[in-house]
Order: sequence, then C-alpha cells, then structure tokens
Amino acid sequence: MKPYLLQTLKEIALLGAIKNKIEISSFDLAKQLDISQQTSSRYLLDLDKKGLISRELGIKKQLIQITLPGEEALEKEFLEYQQIFEFTDRIIFKGKIVSGLGEGKYYTEQEGYAKQFENKLGFTTYPGTLNVEIAPIEKNKLKFLRKKTAIDISEFKTDDRTFGGVRCFKAEINGFKGAIVLPARGHYSNVLEFISPEYLRGKLNLKDEDVVDVVIYFNEG
Repeated sequence: MKPYLLQTLKEIALLGAIKNKIEISSFDLAKQLDISQQTSSRYLLDLDKKGLISRELGIKKQLIQITLPGEEALEKEFLEYQQIFEFTDRIIFKGKIVSGLGEGKYYTEQEGYAKQFENKLGFTTYPGTLNVEIAPIEKNKLKFLRKKTAIDISEFKTDDRTFGGVRCFKAEINGFKGAIVLPARGHYSNVLEFISPEYLRGKLNLKDEDVVDVVIYFNEG
C-alpha cells in the first residue's frame, strides 16, 4: 500500500472508524492530513476502490468505516512497529524454500565444522542445510545481524584447503529449532542457510516454494 494511503487510513482509524461509522468531509480530512481537499478526496476514493473503507455519500459529509481488509492492513503495520520497539531480541523473516547445490551437505560433514556446531550450538547437525530465499527488501534486516553478537565458528585447515569461519545465530523455522549460518566475511546473500539436528524437509513436510517463517534470536550468542 502507498504510504500516503496508509497514513490516511491511520487518521481515519484514530477518529474511531474501526468500530463505528464516522461522519467526515474531505475538507475535514484534508485539514487533518495537511493536504488539499482535492487530494483528500482522491485518497478516500482510492481507499474505497481497494476495499479498505466503506463510504456512504451525503450532501456535505460522508459516513466512513474501515473494512476488515483495512483493519488487517493496519494490524500488519502495528506488528512491524512492535517488532522494531519490542522484539529487540529477535528478528523475523518470511521466505520460501529453495533447493541448494548440495554444498551444504559437503560443508556440514566437515569434521572441523561438525565438532564446533555440536560444542557451540548444542546439537549434532544433520548433513546439509535447509535454504530459505527471502525477498530482496528483506535483506535490509540482515544489516542488524552484522552488529549483533554471534556464535562464532572458527576457520580450520585440512590437507587440501582452508575452510572459512562462520557466524551462527540460534533460530527457528516454523517453530522448529536450529541455527542460521552466515559467512564471517563477505556479503550476506538473500538465501538463509538453516542447520538443525533433523532433516527438516521431511520433518516439516516442506517442498520448494513453500513459505516459512524464520525467527533469528540475538540473545543466544
């Protein structure tokens, strides 16, 4: 929803339009929003077309009430602000399951990683990762993770190569506990790699394109 429409919806809600029909003119609303009357009328028309409000037109004023979809839009906005100001110990992502290239299994089976995961995360990792692709705009949330204390997995060497360190955060996918693994260096991608003690595709009956909720905790480091 356009920000100006959301703001208009908020103002109408503050006047009591969620539970009751309110009587208001486009002129009154324009004064409330500090915009022109013409613009106010257009905003109300747009909200009506989107089914976010219902209107009964009078001679000078209108009877307006916020519909269920309008109420749901405001509730979504409220939950996002609640996350900003209250859920400071966690961050929530929504994404979809995608298939990887099989690299997760290779890395999680490396003894240097597996032992550290067990010691520092408290569980034996199932070979492989569950990959969750988040929307590009959701990547902004990953910036918070760089500033948070992580569970650090140190780099190690084998006869063939050096394996880089990673940063872990305790996490949940659809309520099932595990951890998110991120590179210690370099950029974070829009695919979150989730490790857990079980095969989650089977445990949670997940397939590619299924939408899941990922909760990453900050106070578990």
